[in-house]
Amino acid sequence: MNHYLWIILHLTFLINLTGQSKPNVDQSLTPDPFFSSQTIDLIFEKAAQLPEDTQVSIGLVKNDSVHYLGIRRIKDTLLMCDLSKAIFEIGSITKVFTSTLLAEFVLNNGLHLNDNINDYLPFELNKDQRIAFIQLANHTSGLPRMPTNLDLSKVNPNNPYESYGEEELTLYLSGQMELSTPPGKKYVYSNLGVGLMGYLLSSVAHTSYENLLQTKIFNKYGMVHSTTIQGKVQDQLIRGINDQSEIVSNWDMNVLQGAGGILSSVEDLTKFARAQFDTENKALALTRTSTHQVSDQMRQGLGWGILIRKEDSAWYWHNGGTGGYTSSMIVDVKNRNSVVVLSNLSAFSKRTDAIGELSHELMVLLSK
Repeated sequence: MNHYLWIILHLTFLINLTGQSKPNVDQSLTPDPFFSSQTIDLIFEKAAQLPEDTQVSIGLVKNDSVHYLGIRRIKDTLLMCDLSKAIFEIGSITKVFTSTLLAEFVLNNGLHLNDNINDYLPFELNKDQRIAFIQLANHTSGLPRMPTNLDLSKVNPNNPYESYGEEELTLYLSGQMELSTPPGKKYVYSNLGVGLMGYLLSSVAHTSYENLLQTKIFNKYGMVHSTTIQGKVQDQLIRGINDQSEIVSNWDMNVLQGAGGILSSVEDLTKFARAQFDTENKALALTRTSTHQVSDQMRQGLGWGILIRKEDSAWYWHNGGTGGYTSSMIVDVKNRNSVVVLSNLSAFSKRTDAIGELSHELMVLLSK
């Protein structure tokens, strides 16, 4: 059967199985022939679980070759479309970029991973605690997930970080900060820790976090649509939705931008994924270096989670989520494969697991 005809018939069959009405299939865009019937099966299976108005942008890298597919659900119809340049909030995948900035500073600006952040602050940390940069990057600082003076019951739930600025962060660090474990001893995921790291690196360089990203990462890798400034990409921005398909607010991460403030596209993120394959790139290699063992199956690099594979290889992974978006990115350096999945589905959705499952299962298919 013709590959494209098979896709159209299969899509109709899939939607009927889910109890929805027979869809109209957009035939104006035929997918890249790289997408096998098995791959299309998987993508449509996961997309069929998502609410109306969900948009999913997928980028696959196989042996350095890049392939894109976009899916949009409208009135119980799954439409194939080009979303490769569409902009989404990438949430905590931002942490990989903040850690990449740290690696650049270590290699080129005289910073050391084990330097105490205390030496770069104009005030003392509460109880004179000592925390190193590496501990912020690999989530072993002992800092909580969020600062305790960010009271989620008193902020705008649609944009919870917008009023949390430098003053609030300083008050917390100097007078309220409590560590759950001694620094360097235990993995405790912390948005605060990586957000603080982004703030510190900006302070050290006497420039904005946005400018650091543009000059040290985005310009270098040709990521022309990536930014922390929503206004710069407003025309390409896909609006986030909740489970009721209602448009929700974008997030302003304020002083904690380094934890989740980047907006980007699948096209840009696949460029960053391919850059990881360059074994001569010392900064990117440093971010992928294991710095802490979380479990038998997982190590922690600088930003990246390192998933240990049975085939004596590793997947470098991070996901992300904000009030209107869910994302996932996986890179297999050894086999030169990668998967990037961006969606406009809220991280608070009951169906958000479908995005993470899709990225991992696509990676399994690429590995075959």
